[in-house]
Amino acid sequence: MRRSRGIAVIRASRGNAQSAAITRLALVYGRAWGGRIAFDDEFGIFVCSGMRGGFARGGTTIGGAFLTGRMPARPLLRHESVHADQWATYGWTFALRYLFEELRHPGRRNRFEIAAGLADGGYRVS
Repeated sequence: MRRSRGIAVIRASRGNAQSAAITRLALVYGRAWGGRIAFDDEFGIFVCSGMRGGFARGGTTIGGAFLTGRMPARPLLRHESVHADQWATYGWTFALRYLFEELRHPGRRNRFEIAAGLADGGYRVS
């Protein structure tokens, strides 16, 4: 893992330099909260599990890193990998865009959550 860490950061950040910097900061943050870091090859995202806190709902994706308290199910990782794509598309402004959307249309009505797949994200679909 150590040898390929740089390649994993590039994959997790979808080749976006700004997202790579955000991903590195997220991994430091996750480690500070007691998380264990692993890279998921299938979805191209870091998973920082075992955190004592510091994340919202069932977990939070920052850049190309998913921060959570427990190991996520495969559908949830697929959902979170779409959020990593969104971070790569919008850079640091994704955090503001997501927050604004969440204030206007919370939870399952949030367009970023809809794009990531509500069922995979654990949202009740009605």
